[in-house]
Amino acid sequence: MVDFQILPKVVLHDHLDGGLRPATVLDLAEEVGYQGLPKGDAAGIARWFHQGEAASLESYLDTFRHTSGVMQTPTAMRRVAFEAIADHAAQGVVYAEVRFAPSLHTRLGMTRAEAIAGVLEGLTDAADSFGVPSGLIVDALRQDDDSAEVAATAAAFAGRGVVAFDLAGPERGNPASDHAEACGIATAAGLRLTIHAGEGDGVASIADALAVGAERIGHGVRIIEDASAVGGRITTLGPVATTILTRRVPLEVCPTSNLHTGMYPSAAAHPVGALYRAGFAVTLNTDNRLMSGITMTDEFALAAEHQGFTKDDLRTVTLQAVEAAFCAEGVRSEIRERVLAGFA
Repeated sequence: MVDFQILPKVVLHDHLDGGLRPATVLDLAEEVGYQGLPKGDAAGIARWFHQGEAASLESYLDTFRHTSGVMQTPTAMRRVAFEAIADHAAQGVVYAEVRFAPSLHTRLGMTRAEAIAGVLEGLTDAADSFGVPSGLIVDALRQDDDSAEVAATAAAFAGRGVVAFDLAGPERGNPASDHAEACGIATAAGLRLTIHAGEGDGVASIADALAVGAERIGHGVRIIEDASAVGGRITTLGPVATTILTRRVPLEVCPTSNLHTGMYPSAAAHPVGALYRAGFAVTLNTDNRLMSGITMTDEFALAAEHQGFTKDDLRTVTLQAVEAAFCAEGVRSEIRERVLAGFA
């Protein structure tokens, strides 16, 4: 039997405010005087935040008002970032890219830049403590009108730990093309571009993300709607799926999160296996560890148990994540060697 926990892993899609430890939520709430928590103990917090039966993306996302509510000081940002890498390291993660939307953390006067700086300090501390390098992705929210300001702030940290810019939030009615200016600001500064698409909306959203320059697609699983399959294997592709496949655009797939938001009725029905077997550049990711109650080890186990992934398949998926990472080539070489050694 494969011990999934000891296998090396690379995570590219992990939200900081979706991965807090329950005890940390309580501690930070006390520090900033946050009164809105639904429970007063760590076990209760863990149960309340678990969104296994959310059944919709909107319900799933509603919980973030509490985690962002307690992450309102540079010290809090630093702690959450450090603990995220510590928890990933305990699950065999050898490289992580984490993301957050700094505009959600300004309610008590902290600036976007201060929030980003706090996170970067935590990531640096964690790299020193656990030997796990990481990169920070800065999110703007599709439904808001401050994306250009967020991109400009992220751009100021290019080469200093921020590796990419992202658009998150509700896809439907908020196309990525509305934020083309922000994407241009980010890429002009040397930041890479990944965009949430193909989660809350379908193929058109993915095409729109590509049109503004997305190099990776956050989630992206609804690309399966631009394909036909027989017996669980993809047989024909539409134009957008063909572009994703031929360009080898990495898909940041988060299977458990997709199940919890009601995208698919069961783990066996999820399209990650079909996409992988058809040659798409699939990667496995956690999305929100607190809300989904999972780790990267759990994502590996789900892929093996319900999608037929072998140890060799998990190695391939992990190497695809290595190649898709927004890191320096020296870091890429290092994590590639760690992955190869760990799977050997």
